[in-house]
Amino acid sequence: MNSMYFTEEHELFRQSLKEFLKKEVTPHIEKWEKTGDIDRFIWEKFGKMGYFGIAYPEEYGGLELDLFYTVIFLEELQKINSGGFAAAMWAHAYLAMTHINKEGDHRIKEIYLRASISGEKIGCLCITEPFGGSDVAAMRTTAVKDGDHYVINGSKTFITNGVYSDYLVIAAKTNPELGNKGISIFVIDRDTPGISATKLDKLGWKASDTGEIAFDNVKIPLHNLMGEENKGFSYIMQHFALERLIMGVNAHARAEYALDYVIEYMSQREAFGRTIDKFQALRHTVADIASEVEMCKEFNYSITKRLNDGQYVVKEASMSKLLSTKMADEVIYKCLQLLGGYGYMEDYPMARLFRDSRLGPIGGGTSEILKEIIAKIVIDKKEYKPAT
Repeated sequence: MNSMYFTEEHELFRQSLKEFLKKEVTPHIEKWEKTGDIDRFIWEKFGKMGYFGIAYPEEYGGLELDLFYTVIFLEELQKINSGGFAAAMWAHAYLAMTHINKEGDHRIKEIYLRASISGEKIGCLCITEPFGGSDVAAMRTTAVKDGDHYVINGSKTFITNGVYSDYLVIAAKTNPELGNKGISIFVIDRDTPGISATKLDKLGWKASDTGEIAFDNVKIPLHNLMGEENKGFSYIMQHFALERLIMGVNAHARAEYALDYVIEYMSQREAFGRTIDKFQALRHTVADIASEVEMCKEFNYSITKRLNDGQYVVKEASMSKLLSTKMADEVIYKCLQLLGGYGYMEDYPMARLFRDSRLGPIGGGTSEILKEIIAKIVIDKKEYKPAT
């Protein structure tokens, strides 16, 4: 227990979450990894336990707990070894729901936030487009005012929960000639006519449904606009700090899981008459790995503290994601090697971990994009400010 950041209450929460995941989730993971379809009942169980409400207002059924409860939620989800299941849960709780909570008015929160916290409704966040990738400003999806409606046309891709979710939080251009200054955020019910989704077949994250979504003359009422018109880009940027830190925390947690597993494996696996944790070359590899994991973890905790205190940490959160996802990839690669032939077998956890981890430097802003953002801040002295 790191007493600088975690209290006894935090640790009790971690223990009960571990037990819940072991009892309610782990028995179903193999099935969900095969089908790519997470059963609805588990969302409701998460909701009943309050796990979707950790960071949200009590007024809508949430718990309003500090960010270290979120860190525990993320860390323990990584340790059941299904990046896809974890992503489905945190994309709902921290991508879709963050926008509903921050930009939605009371009416929208009553309809969507309350039902999201209880697990009755599942959300997804639709920003990335087939031609845009990490370039949010280049989006082509439009929302055109027509009387008392907006009409939405365009497409989104790589959307976690993009096929099975009940509602979509979507970014679209309300004023295309203004570029990134003309983007707005909306909430749309899945069953609105004109929405179609195709499931994508991925290298990893097999349990989560990732969709490409098309919007063909989708009519939504004006009051489904969230926040102010044309302010969407600054809302998206504002929440990127949390999203990147989440992916940094996920990375250090899965690397730690891989390390714990490999230490246990090495203590039992024998070669040349002794367990392989006695061979210096392998011991020193573990020493390197443990040091890298600890460095990222400590950095991520310190940034969580600053974000929890209300600081705007877009630079540090970008660094967290950049370095932690790179570290996790390298650590899991080395851990797989330490298992020898068994590392390559699907019956052992490292093969799935290896595939799932590869998304880290790609999703939620590629490492290349993050480097450019960090370079702008460090070299060009660019200042990113919160949305007002």
